[in-house]
Amino acid sequence: MLVAFNKPHGVLCQFTDRSTPQRPTLAGFGLPPGVYPAGRLDHDSEGLLLLSDDGALIHRISDPRHKLPKVYWVQVEGEADDARLEALRAGPVLNDGPTRPPQVRRLPAPPHLWPRDPPVRFRKSVPDSWIEVVLREGRNRQVRRMTAAVGLPTLRLLRISIGPWGLGGLAPGEWRPLQATAARAGAERFSQ
Repeated sequence: MLVAFNKPHGVLCQFTDRSTPQRPTLAGFGLPPGVYPAGRLDHDSEGLLLLSDDGALIHRISDPRHKLPKVYWVQVEGEADDARLEALRAGPVLNDGPTRPPQVRRLPAPPHLWPRDPPVRFRKSVPDSWIEVVLREGRNRQVRRMTAAVGLPTLRLLRISIGPWGLGGLAPGEWRPLQATAARAGAERFSQ
């Protein structure tokens, strides 16, 4: 079984939380029993999370060696000018080494999205921009660290798709099952 879930902002990508006070987890969304996340999204990130009960499929989706493209829409603080976008496309060097060059483009207008709770802070004197970033690797908080490295701190981060699977109109907190046979075929197509 493979499930697409639109993870809301502030939800942990796990089913339990041992911290005090406890934070919202995946357990509160009625997901099918026995599924586990194929990869992660940070607590403060939103969007597509794939879950499965098939360990081999989880590995194929989440392992960076299979190079499944992950598409993110990112609201950044500052003007995403050509120089900063080129610096991103070059693959910034982070404290854990150089990144693979991602695909990056400026989004022509802010995407039509659900409101975030809590809202992104607004500062009248500081512009913001929306960009699309496509990665084929997965380091901890990588998009946020990459945008910060080129002078564009991330304000809001949404994962829109992983390989052949996308959000497909899911509202935050909603999920839908995906075809398992199509899932394996889709994962294999990108790993060849």
